[in-house]
Amino acid sequence: MLKPLPDYPWDQMVPFAAQARQHVDGIVDLSIGSPVDATPDVVQQALRAATDAHAYPQTVGTPALQQAIIAWYARRRGVTGLEPKNVLPTIGSKELVALMPFMLGFGEGDTIVHPRAAYPTYAIGAAIAGATAVASDDPAEWPESTKLIWLNSPGNPDGRVLSVDELRAAVARARELDAVIVSDECYAELGWDAPWNSEPIPSILDPRVIEGNRRNIVAIYSLSKQSNMAGYRAAFAAGCGGVLGRLLTVRKHAGLMLPAPLQAAMIAALEDDEHVAVQKERYRARREILKPALEQAGFRVDRSEAGLYLWATEGRPAWESIERLSALGILAGPGPFYGDVYPEHVRFSLTATDERIAAAAARLHP
Repeated sequence: MLKPLPDYPWDQMVPFAAQARQHVDGIVDLSIGSPVDATPDVVQQALRAATDAHAYPQTVGTPALQQAIIAWYARRRGVTGLEPKNVLPTIGSKELVALMPFMLGFGEGDTIVHPRAAYPTYAIGAAIAGATAVASDDPAEWPESTKLIWLNSPGNPDGRVLSVDELRAAVARARELDAVIVSDECYAELGWDAPWNSEPIPSILDPRVIEGNRRNIVAIYSLSKQSNMAGYRAAFAAGCGGVLGRLLTVRKHAGLMLPAPLQAAMIAALEDDEHVAVQKERYRARREILKPALEQAGFRVDRSEAGLYLWATEGRPAWESIERLSALGILAGPGPFYGDVYPEHVRFSLTATDERIAAAAARLHP
């Protein structure tokens, strides 16, 4: 039986959004990481060409999509040796995060571990399954009852990147616990600070991490950020064939399949690296304007070495910062939405237009 879930946290932002909208130059919304730039032409063209979709799509994905995912992992993430059984397209990554504990059969008495600074859906997924969520970044703290471990690198909201050594330590502990370990890696193309400005951000499926053994190890990825495809709900999982096989069976019975035109659009996005580089430079330029403006306004930016956000504090309760920002016409995300251990942090998204980012910088440091 599904127990009551908490209220949707973003509903608390309604009065602050209303205040920010009263600014004479309008609101600068840096709260939700929803892309504002156009979906690349190559993706739109592929979608238009695939609109004759008279037959049911394949839950497992077309062979062409499977191969595109496999080739992308080898080219962009340094992950080799994947076969079709090791990849699975999903309807965005959020539904997978929310439903994976339930689909894998976990429930009462089981523990689901997630990062201390965490996307709230990890805990919601545990609640849907009736399991217990535990926030911990230290593998030594993960209890014996742990059945599923969520990693997030680069992290949302804090932009933290896990090194190969940190990933290896997490995988080693998961193996001790005989637990499934899943790394949410949807910001992996967005590295900013050294060494991630010149080195690829490592995947949990990196050969240096798994040492040839993918058992119970899964990575998930989304095209929402790198390709401005949030409205397409285009994502995928890769890794352990046994875990993905279980997910596939459940998804077949439930009819959870990605529409055929969207599968064609995914192939186009995965095979074209140029648009990803262009989008990354857009975000880099916005970050280089917003980050110093926040620092000059009295915020300290923590971590944020990669990803789509700046994780910052001015040393006061987050809700006070949110109120001060809304008076400037700026809407941001309160740190308490991402865990109880960050009561003074605020998350700023880079997903606003160049003009709105410049407006935020001007308001922060007039």
